[in-house]
Amino acid sequence: MWDDCNELDCKDSKCVCKTVRKIADAQDAVETPGCEVGCKQSIDDLLSPTTTSGNDTVPFILYCKGSCRPFVGNGVLQATAGNNRTFQCFESPIFRVSKIHKDCCADLELLLPVTEGGSTPGPGGHDVCNYFPGNSIRNLQRTGICVKVDLCDFVGIACLEPVRALPVSDFNASNGHNCGSSHS
Repeated sequence: MWDDCNELDCKDSKCVCKTVRKIADAQDAVETPGCEVGCKQSIDDLLSPTTTSGNDTVPFILYCKGSCRPFVGNGVLQATAGNNRTFQCFESPIFRVSKIHKDCCADLELLLPVTEGGSTPGPGGHDVCNYFPGNSIRNLQRTGICVKVDLCDFVGIACLEPVRALPVSDFNASNGHNCGSSHS
């Protein structure tokens, strides 16, 4: 199953697409309400029958062709502040696969790093580590914000250890940050 991906067709390599497909299959196999660190180990850990952690997500980072920089997804949510409608922008280089299609397109949900108090760091720039300042990040927050990407446009993937991401229902858009930084 890991290497048998004939229905997926990328022009050059299927490496990223296959890995994201495996993550999607593993996450789907976990019942949820609503190397040591790497993709294979994270998938194995998520599916391990001896693990009772309740983890439901293999978070990952995608690396773009050419620049080898992490892909930073952006999304805008509409919110209401009093009687006023506002739009808030969110960005993150950390994703959870929501759905993968046969053509190697995938719907990816933005995951935001959050502190124990529930706040998120501001825009981070090109360096993933900027989204994880000091020792303050305690979990990842599901946002419900999805972007559709062509997985054939990426050359690398880095998986984080499995987590039980905070549910979308806990997402407070008012704690958001804006997408003010520019990305190539």
